[in-house]
Amino acid sequence: MRNRWVALLGAWALAGAGSLLSAPAFAQTDDCKNRGQLDTLYCDDNKDLVADVPKDPKRHRDPGTLVFAYTPVEDPAVYGPIFKPFTDYLAQCTGKRVVYYPVNSNSAEIEAMRSGRLHFAGFSTGPTGFAVNLAGAVPFAAKGTEKGPHGYHLISLVKASSPYQKLSDLKGKRVAHTAPSSNSGHLAPLVLYPQEGLKPNDDYKPLMSGGHDKSALGVLSGDYDMGGVASDVYERMVSRGTLKADDFRIIYKSPIFPTSSFAYAHDLKPDLAKKLVDCFYAFRFPESMRKEFNNDDRFYPITYQKDWAVVRKIAEDSGTPYNKAAYDAEAKREADALEKKKAQQQAPKQ
Repeated sequence: MRNRWVALLGAWALAGAGSLLSAPAFAQTDDCKNRGQLDTLYCDDNKDLVADVPKDPKRHRDPGTLVFAYTPVEDPAVYGPIFKPFTDYLAQCTGKRVVYYPVNSNSAEIEAMRSGRLHFAGFSTGPTGFAVNLAGAVPFAAKGTEKGPHGYHLISLVKASSPYQKLSDLKGKRVAHTAPSSNSGHLAPLVLYPQEGLKPNDDYKPLMSGGHDKSALGVLSGDYDMGGVASDVYERMVSRGTLKADDFRIIYKSPIFPTSSFAYAHDLKPDLAKKLVDCFYAFRFPESMRKEFNNDDRFYPITYQKDWAVVRKIAEDSGTPYNKAAYDAEAKREADALEKKKAQQQAPKQ
């Protein structure tokens, strides 16, 4: 029965991934003094850049089962077992059933929260802005240690045997980006690569791989001459044995960015939201999670307003605002990429 329920949830999430207009929600129009960049479904009267809890207590949600997803930076099925110690703990801490559902695209994850099917989630760095503005996500934590939240870099990978030594050597070559909404996988290269003598869309046409792991593996297989990926994903793949560091050279490394955010849906009952946040902060990663997440051992408090300022600037400077038009274009590109991948998998081998 559990597997059937989760499969049905997945079908709903994927069915809604292409359009935000399908979300059954109500606009917060009454007495809203400030909305900022948020969608009309939400209000930001306290001007902290995230959606306020609805003023009407009847709209506060207190579900018996909490649904959790994690950003599809790699094969989403990988993270179910990794997060199991945490979801088991959350079930005990909150007194509610907790279900992990693997999403296969950023747009599916965002749509699921917007339409009420996802209660809390880990969003990748770039898509966090869409989740906040269009899905009412309230980021409150990031993986880290007692010293603070974990960060990561955009790193540019080439094969160790390749002749490329610097970014400007890649003019006219096959360069992989991951997805249009990804911070390190697309938006940061648009802003940072030109400073190194390589202009995306002028010096090369970005090839969307569909994920950081796919970019790295594509470089290794020769599908791409270079790929820009998140350093933490690359380090996890090396630690897991999926990649060998000796097979690559890193020819560029960016300044540090915040890693994935963990956020709850803005309309959760305030007592439940507080309980969920407290449970997150009290949890300490077991050895299996520390090994997987670069020795991070806890969820560290963050705010979208402060900790995502550099990411918002990258989005603005790259001409990719976190609004519905940009999201719809991203959702279409993701859907097209999934269809292309499906067609390639179904095509008969020569």
